[in-house]
Amino acid sequence: MSVIRSAGLRGFRATVTELGGDAESYAARAGLPVAALDADDLMVPDEAVARILEIAARDLDRPDLGLRVAARQDLGMLGALALAIQSSATVADALECTSRYLFVHARSLSLSLEPDPYGTPGVAALRYGLRPGLPAPVQGTDLGLGFLHRAILYLTGPYGLRGVELPYRPAAPLSVYEDFFGAPVRTGRPAPALRVPRSLGARSLAHGDEHLRHLALAFLAERSHSDLVPRVRAAVRQSLGTAPPEIGAVARLLTVHPRTLQRRLSEEGTTFAAILDDERRQAARRYLVGTDLPLGQVAGLLGLSEQSALSRCCRRWWGTTPSAVRRGGAVRDR
Repeated sequence: MSVIRSAGLRGFRATVTELGGDAESYAARAGLPVAALDADDLMVPDEAVARILEIAARDLDRPDLGLRVAARQDLGMLGALALAIQSSATVADALECTSRYLFVHARSLSLSLEPDPYGTPGVAALRYGLRPGLPAPVQGTDLGLGFLHRAILYLTGPYGLRGVELPYRPAAPLSVYEDFFGAPVRTGRPAPALRVPRSLGARSLAHGDEHLRHLALAFLAERSHSDLVPRVRAAVRQSLGTAPPEIGAVARLLTVHPRTLQRRLSEEGTTFAAILDDERRQAARRYLVGTDLPLGQVAGLLGLSEQSALSRCCRRWWGTTPSAVRRGGAVRDR
């Protein structure tokens, strides 16, 4: 079972009350403790959070409920992660720590910068939502995308949003979404995403503070120690480009025997090789989409021996070449 911090429900009670509904009855029907409506740090099933939003939207006949709740939320709901984000020097730094530690807030959610699905020069897709293979709940996805959009606005002001991708056809009129986001909305797309300028990552943030960011990231790293997989991911991410990403080196970093590490990863449903490949793939996307680094240097930063190894990986991950990914061709994981 995947869980999420109850902070994800901030604004739900007030929104439902304003619309004439009973938030506590919805919580009971969704299988959520009533305390989750008012507390930030309860860990509750993410399926129940998605369920309460859908129940309330149907009962109140408000198919835009997720957007309404998003309008009441702020970056502070992310706790220590919010401090790390706000203390980052650039948007790229903020996105990097969000991608790395979003699981502390919600285990099943992910955030990644990917090529624009339409191959538009100068545009990238900020993909947000459940990990690939999981169905996207309408209200929960609306809430998450709406929150992400408002968070970027808070950090940077108007940022040139080019469009919004939805993996479903919402019951609310598209005009409601376009008014909320201030950009065109397309439905029936492969994944939920915001289409943003590729230059967004280079924008400086007004309150960058490296000391505060370091403290926040240290706290988040400590929080992540309860599960082995996030710790291995963080260690692999740290070693890429600086040391051979080998299981022995990662095991030493985590002070466990390599065989113990393999066994515990197997108990958590994965392997070291799978984690390494996934981290390389995500890093490759970031470097190819967000930078102009030479391909040989990208290969080195991924811990690959040569550029041809990068080409083979890109063929396996996306069925295309690194240059095609960089040019903005749409890529989907195989």
